[in-house]
Amino acid sequence: MGKFTEDAKLLLEYVGGKENINAVSHCVTRMRFVLADPDKADVDKIESIPSAKGTFTQSGQFQVIIGNEVSDFYNEFTAIAGIEGVSKDAVKSAAKTNQTLLQRIMGALGEIFAPIIPALICGGLILGFRNIIGELPIFNGQTLADTSQFWAGTYSFLWLIGEAVFHMLPVGIVWSITKKMGTTQMLGIVLGLTLISPQLLNGFSVASTPAADIPVWDFGFAQVQMIGYQGQVIAAMMAGFVLVFLEKFFRKHCPAVISMIVVPFCSLVPAVIIAHTIVGPIGWTIGNFIADVVYNGLMSPFGVLFAGVFGLLYAPIVMTGLHHMTNAIDTQLSTLYGGTILWPMIALSNIAQGSSVLAMSLLQKKNERAQQVNVPACISCYLGVTEPALFGVNLKYGFPLVCGMIGSAIAAMVSVGCGVKAFSIGVGGLPGIISIQPEFYIPFLIAMAIAIIIPFLLTLIIGSRKLSAKELGVQETIEASESEAKPFDGFAAPAAGTLIPLGSVQDQAFASKAMGDGFAIDLSGRRILSPINGKIIVCFPTHHAYGIQCSNGLEILIHIGMDTVELDGKGFTPHVQVGDIVNKGDVICEIDTDYIRGQNKPLITPVIFTSGQKITLRKQGIVHELEEDLIDIE
Repeated sequence: MGKFTEDAKLLLEYVGGKENINAVSHCVTRMRFVLADPDKADVDKIESIPSAKGTFTQSGQFQVIIGNEVSDFYNEFTAIAGIEGVSKDAVKSAAKTNQTLLQRIMGALGEIFAPIIPALICGGLILGFRNIIGELPIFNGQTLADTSQFWAGTYSFLWLIGEAVFHMLPVGIVWSITKKMGTTQMLGIVLGLTLISPQLLNGFSVASTPAADIPVWDFGFAQVQMIGYQGQVIAAMMAGFVLVFLEKFFRKHCPAVISMIVVPFCSLVPAVIIAHTIVGPIGWTIGNFIADVVYNGLMSPFGVLFAGVFGLLYAPIVMTGLHHMTNAIDTQLSTLYGGTILWPMIALSNIAQGSSVLAMSLLQKKNERAQQVNVPACISCYLGVTEPALFGVNLKYGFPLVCGMIGSAIAAMVSVGCGVKAFSIGVGGLPGIISIQPEFYIPFLIAMAIAIIIPFLLTLIIGSRKLSAKELGVQETIEASESEAKPFDGFAAPAAGTLIPLGSVQDQAFASKAMGDGFAIDLSGRRILSPINGKIIVCFPTHHAYGIQCSNGLEILIHIGMDTVELDGKGFTPHVQVGDIVNKGDVICEIDTDYIRGQNKPLITPVIFTSGQKITLRKQGIVHELEEDLIDIE
């Protein structure tokens, strides 16, 4: 039996069984399921599994957070389930059947921009460095470039990369669309190049060029303006989808023997014509309109209010997948206005949600299981990746999400109120300041402080009241009273049978004493009794295992039989539930030993002292119910 065998069996059962799984894969920390019927997944039971640290659903996938050992868990799960795992791409493809049309559109948009975003981030950082070098008069009215030829050369050289990122962006967009849609990527690159050719009037110069001076292609019966689409997002996307449509159309209807010639020619040439005569000008107009609406809305007298609403709702928007649209708007704003006021609010939202998780880490510092999720989620959130924090922590408890939203809203209002601009999309979270235009460093730092302090304090205050002792990781001791269990007065055998050393048990999870020291009884009787006075703190849904805690802190786990979790509770009649007070000799569970043996399940029952005591056996062999003086407890 492997380390995760029991947990994997439970997870298979709680997700609805093998027949409910259409596809399964894993990433760095999570199991990713596409379920035939997501409603069959019992979230409460799944989150009660020791190895499961949380669940969430995103983009049609039901995801279970396991942690760093997810690959080992995945291997055991697929072996037990008898199913083959698939690639993450296959899971994504299968998940589309569980998505709405809007979710599919947003998902496609996200996948188109995903390969481009690293370049946009790099470009934003480069523009930030260039501004510091060549625009800030910090040396007696001179810039760093004015004082040194080296820095002057660096300032000029860095624009080589900045121009490639922002002016030639349509090439990357059209390439990414063809890659995503499964058509010829090289044709996409060529189409993108025709949109930013040096033969054309640079798109950034159109506004300052008189209409009469704009060059044209003159066909006699018509003239077409030779305008480039440098930095344009919507126009490039529309052109890319035209190319994809044409290529798929001709590939479908063209005989294979001539497709090598006909398909590229009949796809590319019309796509270029349509791009420069129809969709390009339309896309230009749409893109500029969207950017103008957002910019003017944020800079209007109601801009601060709009910013507050955006900051409040951005985290929930991320959870729906609709946030991908902001990438296109950010890029368009950067093109038109030399910077974006939208992206700083996104960075502040990331920081706010990370600060809520930071507070949860402090609150749950004694909850080791929670910290396995809290700490990496907080770090990733502060670095701009919010999903682990949102789904693994904040959404799970609810109030941290709301606290982060409140902090984000206030920080966004400060940011927009001060006119904070970023050069472009940048590194999310705390490093985001690098992409902020230097003249806005101070107001952005103030907004960052708000995004850190407010969610942190709110979460700390609310969490200290709302979180249970179990969630905080504080062990509750049982106070003895007339209505509660009696104080500890020794240990007695919980069942009749043959007592054997724990190291002789065939299950290595018990034999290795990884869960604690103890012993085992090969049952001959039909019931399990409480061996101590205490409180029931664990009662497995399958009724095969029980945990008892005494008033002195002693904790005992009784696991009835081997692999009996597979029986799904059949053969067991529980007499207790979590929270019940029991005294030594009270019946915990009755057992149908004939049925269990008939299922080829051994009745060897480990008794584990999970609170860390060392156990020395005084005897071995036959023992009777409630027999005392069996062991020494150190």
